[in-house]
Amino acid sequence: MTTHSRESIPDPATLPEIVRPPATPAAETAPEGAPPEGTAPATAPDMTHPEIMRALSGLLLGMFAAILSSTIVTNALPRIIADLGGGQSAFTWVVTATLLAMTASMPLWGKLADLFDKKLLIQAALTIYVIGSMIAGLSQNPAMLITVRVFQGLGVGGLIGLSQIILAAMIPPRQRGRYSGYLGATFAAATVSGPLIGGVITDTSWLGWRWCFYIGVPFAVAALVVLHRTLKLPRARRYGVRIDWAGAVLVSASVSLLLIWVTLAGDSYDWMSWQTLAMVGGSLLLAVLFVVVETRAAEPIIPLRLFRDRTIALTSATSLLVGVAMLAGTVFFAQYFQLARGESATMSGVMTIPMIVGMTLSSTVSGRLITRTGRWKSWLLAGGVLLTAGCALLGTVRYDTPYWEVAAAMLLLGLGVGMTMQNLVLAAQNVVGPQDLGAASSMVAFFRTFGGAIGVAVLGALLANRVAEYSRSGLAELGVVPAGGGGQIPDMSTLPGPVRTVIASAYGHGIADVFLVAAPIALGSLLLTVFIREVALRTHTGTGR
Repeated sequence: MTTHSRESIPDPATLPEIVRPPATPAAETAPEGAPPEGTAPATAPDMTHPEIMRALSGLLLGMFAAILSSTIVTNALPRIIADLGGGQSAFTWVVTATLLAMTASMPLWGKLADLFDKKLLIQAALTIYVIGSMIAGLSQNPAMLITVRVFQGLGVGGLIGLSQIILAAMIPPRQRGRYSGYLGATFAAATVSGPLIGGVITDTSWLGWRWCFYIGVPFAVAALVVLHRTLKLPRARRYGVRIDWAGAVLVSASVSLLLIWVTLAGDSYDWMSWQTLAMVGGSLLLAVLFVVVETRAAEPIIPLRLFRDRTIALTSATSLLVGVAMLAGTVFFAQYFQLARGESATMSGVMTIPMIVGMTLSSTVSGRLITRTGRWKSWLLAGGVLLTAGCALLGTVRYDTPYWEVAAAMLLLGLGVGMTMQNLVLAAQNVVGPQDLGAASSMVAFFRTFGGAIGVAVLGALLANRVAEYSRSGLAELGVVPAGGGGQIPDMSTLPGPVRTVIASAYGHGIADVFLVAAPIALGSLLLTVFIREVALRTHTGTGR
């Protein structure tokens, strides 16, 4: 049976607004001086490699600042919360607030990118990030910090989503793999080096934890300057459109309610409780209302028709599962090295370098080879295999496992994440028209972040349960009765030698169990990848370039 790509049989509904017939009901008369509706702007010349790299440097700086702000507080949070007079609830919400805002805002940023000037939007996201970071560093109490972290998360969500969208607007899919690798490498470096930098800053007396928020500001300001001078995209602004605010509110509320539930369940209340019923039920109800609104909206935040494309549906689902495995590695490695192996905050960051190397190497090499060959599915399959193998091997580690074995497993995990994360976005971008580029790109990023947030909360609850069980059984063999309040993270340096060994073993074994659960999830992402149809990468962007 012969198959046809969307390139060969264009559907008028998928054509850019600027080339549709002028009698479009949703369009209004353009303001004076604006290009007439239905006419195409002058075609912009192709960007040369040096021009692309100059513009890309601004995107990379913004991406680095965004991801760094999300991970740098990992090792600094205990000191931050103690200085601000907060408790365990504040500890949880400083992280959750950013995740909520970042995840919930991604679809809105993506849709705005389809309607308005992408350059102005990423400049707005950078500005929001800079303001939020400066105020976060001045926080006087936990409530102020949590509130500002929500504001900061809005900017981070825009930076992550818009970076992929702008890259796609500049570069044809066939050439995009090469440059997507740079984004993947930057994501890897910021994700895993964040805890290391945060640990060093916190341990440096003349800096202090407030610089964990300030340090990203110079990168963001530099990104603003570079993008202003180098980013030149074809203008295709559409007039007379309406933003689907109802859809934006409903999807944000549904996702936020679900993330709040999964963050607090097992701690503030039982997993099986009336709170669970109310919050999960409320999230599902809001999701149903969102679907109803989107089917009737002229410019939906998430065009549901995109899910009729098998590639979009499968890449979104795969990204959800990849996000679980990816975030599990970055979050729980810090606890493994500090609590199970007794390393300092700084050294725990150093010991995760194999994962950084794996992610950086695989994202750049796979991107270049995809550009050279135009074939991308084999890299997704290989990435799924390595991701599954890495999680499975990490599921066997203990507190006294030789470091080289742990490093080898981390390397495999990093290689798998690097091959899948950016290339899933590339596969989705390749099958949509330019008018849906922002929505499709942000959807894949949204599901990856959403999966990571859900996964970290659920796997974190699993870790707490396993550590408590292993600690009780180990202490019982020593004849020691564990003290109450087992939910607190122990200060290992104050524990007697035999007790310290038991607790270290409990954390090592518990974190291994987390990766054993992540392994079949990674396998699920591999199985979904098998069914993604490989479509030849286009050689043009469709946006006038």
